[in-house]
Amino acid sequence: MAEKQEEPSNAQNGEPDNAEEGEGEGKKKKVKREDLPPFEIVTGERLPAIFFKFQFRNVEYSSGRNKTFLCYVVETQGKEPVTSRGYLEDEHAAAHAEMAFFNTILPTCQPGARHDVTWYVSSSPCVTCAQRICEALRKNKGLRLTIMVGRLFMWEEPEMQAALRSMKEAGCKLRIMKPQDFEYVWKNFVEQEEGEEAKSFVPWEDIQENFQYYEEKLAEILH
Repeated sequence: MAEKQEEPSNAQNGEPDNAEEGEGEGKKKKVKREDLPPFEIVTGERLPAIFFKFQFRNVEYSSGRNKTFLCYVVETQGKEPVTSRGYLEDEHAAAHAEMAFFNTILPTCQPGARHDVTWYVSSSPCVTCAQRICEALRKNKGLRLTIMVGRLFMWEEPEMQAALRSMKEAGCKLRIMKPQDFEYVWKNFVEQEEGEEAKSFVPWEDIQENFQYYEEKLAEILH
């Protein structure tokens, strides 16, 4: 099974010594940690490769992975079909990327149209976010949501298992990310170093084994 990870450096965890704040497409400026608000949501089109390699890794022991990275694709089926994509990142523990999607991304889509939404998330939603997802699906009949997760968050807890089942009952499709899904995120949501050619996705050790482990756990929970 997956090996236990050592405590990551700040850079690996997506929390460099000097936090970063978005400034234009693909540009970031450094901001001193003490200047940051209590929490914020980072948005963009592509996330840094180092964040992907650490945060999305489907290990069993998620030591230090205390953020949520959410990559989304929204396909709007209206008079003029539109596809939009991007990512959301929890900058601090008080913010939730799932909540931010419903508060900031979905409202910008065509009202009254059908929206087929796919999330690629580093870990499955917490109980509170699961409740928000259920509410959104019941309220918006034109919303179709598929969530692809790298890891299951606190899946041993009965309350979390109940929350996952409630999401399924509300119409949410829950899936564990396969190696091919990680590759898709790498190609479509991860930025390459400026001036470098696009690098191929390199699967980490045990990626297939860990996928099968989480897939079995999710099947047991949703059965």
